This record gives sequence, C-alpha cells and structure tokens, in this order.
Amino acid sequence: MKKLITVLCLAMFLCACGSDKVINGKNYQQYGLIDKDEVRDNNIKYEVNIGNVVWGVVLFETVVVPIALFGWYLYSPVGAK
Repeated sequence: MKKLITVLCLAMFLCACGSDKVINGKNYQQYGLIDKDEVRDNNIKYEVNIGNVVWGVVLFETVVVPIALFGWYLYSPVGAK
C-alpha cells in the first residue's frame, strides 16, 4: 500500500506543472487570480491547470501553496483564439 501511495504522489508531481508557451513568436505566461489584469492577453486562449488545482486542494493546510498556485499559476496559455 505504501508503494502505491508513493507512486501516485510521484506521478502527481510530474503532471501537476504548467508552463509558459510561445505562441506566434511571443512568450505568454501563466496567470492567476492575483495577476490576471497584468498578464492575461485577450487574444490567447487559456485553460485551467488541473494539476495545480489538485495540488492546491491537497496542500490547503499549508496556506502558502494554494495562494501561490491560485494567485499566479491557475491558468496556462493554450493557443491563439
């Protein structure tokens, strides 16, 4: 049972990461609830990063992790509209 939990945690570490993306030669960053007005571009399609939502819920007791994930890394750029 411990091995199964360890493998699942390691798998979650690998999939719960978003990244910036280069679209049409320009680098677009992830954004969250705090920096939405500064980073978001209306010509780019963004999607919620499910991995970061899962980690924010799992680590809600730490307080700092959910604030960072939801504040700055909630949405990842996908492509142009």
